[in-house]
Amino acid sequence: MELAGRYAYAGRDWVCDRVAKILRGQIIEEIHNHHNFAWKETHFGRNLWVIRKGATPAFPGQKGFVGGSMGDISVILEGQRSEEAETSLFSTIHGAGRAMGRTAAKGKTDRKTGKQLSPGLVNRDEHEAWIKRAAVELRGSGLDESPYAYKRIESVLDAHKDSIRILHTLRPIGVCMASEREFDPYKD
Repeated sequence: MELAGRYAYAGRDWVCDRVAKILRGQIIEEIHNHHNFAWKETHFGRNLWVIRKGATPAFPGQKGFVGGSMGDISVILEGQRSEEAETSLFSTIHGAGRAMGRTAAKGKTDRKTGKQLSPGLVNRDEHEAWIKRAAVELRGSGLDESPYAYKRIESVLDAHKDSIRILHTLRPIGVCMASEREFDPYKD
């Protein structure tokens, strides 16, 4: 596995710890994005099992991290009390969400021969121009993870503005992922 792929699989806690050391402890707390898990919670006077597939908890005052695409902002936010928040069981987005599926973005390739069977909707030159404009150092990845394959996070966050408050806006400076030539068992 190439270096970018090995780094892409590094543990989240290790990466946060390393970044904190580089910044000399300026990160006060570690913020995670816990989605696709089940919790036993009380809502509307009832004990419920809540499974947030594709969402993350956002109880009033609870902080969370929501990532954008490799060429977009990410945010640290906190949940707010509102009717919308209560109706959603204090859940919010865990990312911008896909605008197109992986195969639609990159096209279909024969795994055995590597031959392109059908083209994708994402143009490599346009993808690379976006990353250059965003001034992001990109290692690895493929067109299925291009910013063109995702919704714009600002508009998705705006749709949730009554249930969350954005505390910090983060701009990516580097993204490291498994390359399109590597099998990635963590892709959905």
